[in-house]
Amino acid sequence: MRILAELIHPNVPAVPTGVVHRRAARGIVLREQKILLLYTERYDDFSLPGGGVDEGEDLRQGLCRELEEETGARNVQVLADFGRVDEKRAHRDPDNNTLHMQSFVYHCEIDDERGAVKMEHYEKANGMRPLWVDIHEALKHNRDVLASAPSHMGQSIPRETLLLERIIAELLES
Repeated sequence: MRILAELIHPNVPAVPTGVVHRRAARGIVLREQKILLLYTERYDDFSLPGGGVDEGEDLRQGLCRELEEETGARNVQVLADFGRVDEKRAHRDPDNNTLHMQSFVYHCEIDDERGAVKMEHYEKANGMRPLWVDIHEALKHNRDVLASAPSHMGQSIPRETLLLERIIAELLES
């Protein structure tokens, strides 16, 4: 899968004591100019639905599971690979103080009708909820959050903003 970006967060330790590797699958679901995103109240940002893929789980299976859990999506169809974003960020474990996250992004379709959402405890606590949003409004919102850099800003917003830019350029304007 093509690499869209390699991001290194400013808080990555200069000398890693160890690296934790994590793979995630994220889905792009479009309806004309609207995109299915997750709004997280804690961070006041929009992100693509998806998340960590379990050990031994196929990326596409993990993506379908995550879309079903986070958005209630039914009948997830993976249309195409979109790209991968590699990130390095600080990790809270002193023995493994660096997280290497690989986000594999896929263009998908889902049924119009969605089922119940099954958020994890921390997702509920962060006020995460799925929304259909105009993609240009979501991009502007995330850019505004990045520009103001509030202390509560999450680490994923640079990746998510970059992905929204690429989706607009490659899937909507092409």
